[in-house]
Amino acid sequence: MDFPKLLTVVIAVAALAVVGVVGYVVLRPPVALLSHAAFEAAQISPNADGVDDVTTITYSLARPAQVSITLENESGEHYVFRDSERRTSGNYSVMFSGIVGGYTLAGEDLPGDVQTRLIPNDTYTWTIQAENDDETAQASGTLVVTNADSQLPIISSFSIHPGMFTPNQDGVSDRVDINVYLEKAADLSVYLEDDAEQRYYLDEIEQGREPGDMGNHEFDYDGGVDQGLEPPADGEYTVYAIAQDDEGQRIVRQGTLAIENGGLPQVEIVAQTTGTDVYFETQAYDEATLTTAGNRGDLIPMPDGVMSDLTTLEVVQGDLLVFKLTVWNYGDTPVRTIGPFPGTVYQFDQQYSTLGAYVEPGAWRVGINCDTALSDFPWRWAIAPLDQLEQVYDETHDVTYYYLPPGARAEVWGAVRLTELVPAVNPQDCWAGLIHERVETLQTRVGAREVRIAPGPDDAD
Repeated sequence: MDFPKLLTVVIAVAALAVVGVVGYVVLRPPVALLSHAAFEAAQISPNADGVDDVTTITYSLARPAQVSITLENESGEHYVFRDSERRTSGNYSVMFSGIVGGYTLAGEDLPGDVQTRLIPNDTYTWTIQAENDDETAQASGTLVVTNADSQLPIISSFSIHPGMFTPNQDGVSDRVDINVYLEKAADLSVYLEDDAEQRYYLDEIEQGREPGDMGNHEFDYDGGVDQGLEPPADGEYTVYAIAQDDEGQRIVRQGTLAIENGGLPQVEIVAQTTGTDVYFETQAYDEATLTTAGNRGDLIPMPDGVMSDLTTLEVVQGDLLVFKLTVWNYGDTPVRTIGPFPGTVYQFDQQYSTLGAYVEPGAWRVGINCDTALSDFPWRWAIAPLDQLEQVYDETHDVTYYYLPPGARAEVWGAVRLTELVPAVNPQDCWAGLIHERVETLQTRVGAREVRIAPGPDDAD
């Protein structure tokens, strides 16, 4: 076959194809962009009673388009259910319970942001519109809304106190209290959110009211530290309170909360470089060391020793049982402590409260206990000397707090005057402990040592 004849055949086939396509289009035009658009029920009563609460919206798209679904009442008020949302071709079905994007009525001054809301009782013209770059199609019909439970789940009160807190278990501004008052029963959630949209949900305090009931709801937040968790990073957070009722109406209120000096406290008594965990020795008593609530006696110097064997330590009745140990803050947050400071001497029948050093929740102290002690760890000391502690002055309460910095190690020492000899418990054990007051005793029996009290010269036969 020569070339001109081949070209003629190709041109003829192409022309025939074009004619066929044109004829198909003329005789059978493209499928409509939007079809089968309908509201299944012509009337709904959205009140969460389980009867006629919802209707089903259906429609089909022949080609991708942006879809809007709106409703307009007889007064011309316009409500949006879907606003230019991109959809691919296919069949669609969605439930509609009268909930649309949030709005406020004329004259309303509502606290918070109304995110979703029921449309009022009325007769509406609904419109489903599909649109792409080349074409637009729409369908419409009528929907009647009756007996709608349109009362909003208003959060009339929303408070955060304090606005800044330090979740580190030091007993100072460790917790934040959030109060929410619901005017209508609704699902209620409260959470913190950071700039990266990471959420931290808060648990409600049990007060006899069921979650979501109408009324006051209180949330107590410690940053998770009480559960042994690291708190959220220091910074400013948005606090959200979200209430959504059974009909789907949702209101959001928000505030701000700052976290500073947050962290999980991590402290321990560490072993000496050699020997036992706690160094014990005996010294003669000096009246100048007598300390009471109204009188601070002389402090004894820190013992030079770093080692003691585990043989029974003999103390003459009326002399001092002296100890020394090392405390390490191995965490990333400062830890608070209170006195009396290292070097303080206790009489056997004294305890920390008799020296005016009462328990302060969240503070850390080292304690000494013995089998014959009148209470648990009656003799306590700060976890570092005063000159090794950071001082923070609180102007609001006119008080100075003392902190051992992260990574710091400190020597703690002191003495107890052993004046009581109990023959049935002689010798007895004495040991150290690390106490996080009103939280827990972390190390309860460190460096236990057998101590024998020998009668003094005045008590000898």
